[in-house]
Amino acid sequence: MLILNSGGTFNKKYNPLNGELEIPYSNEAIETILKSMDAKYDLAGVIYKDSLDMTMDDRKVLANVIMESSDDTFVIVHGTDTMHLSAEFLAEIFDDRKIIFVGAMKPFEIDNIEASLNLGIAIGFAKALVQNGVYICMSGYVEQWDKIHKNKKFGKFEVVI
Repeated sequence: MLILNSGGTFNKKYNPLNGELEIPYSNEAIETILKSMDAKYDLAGVIYKDSLDMTMDDRKVLANVIMESSDDTFVIVHGTDTMHLSAEFLAEIFDDRKIIFVGAMKPFEIDNIEASLNLGIAIGFAKALVQNGVYICMSGYVEQWDKIHKNKKFGKFEVVI
């Protein structure tokens, strides 16, 4: 299993100089969570952006990393606003891999419980997953990418029927 970090709210940190939440060029939040687990996972920082700033070129970078990897299972930490776009893009390319997108509505630095829970669920799901596909893990749900969406009004993900 390879965990890919592409940024998003999950990773944001408070910058005391300008008062803004920024995505650092590091995997610190994910590394902190993984330290508490009794297992080792490969982790690669690929893109450090807010998902609203992600481009098709960024999605191609994710696809290339997956394509060149010897792993068949991937957990991608991604921003929640456009994770469905990246999931759709990868679903069109890969039918022979297990890909789970995960993120957080609040930065790990502000509320480490949600990010930790989401990543833990995504890793557990990935380890138990038999069927290839692209999934989203958010708000206690793990579903195929097109069966779950972000309800911006309520600030959570919901299963779509």
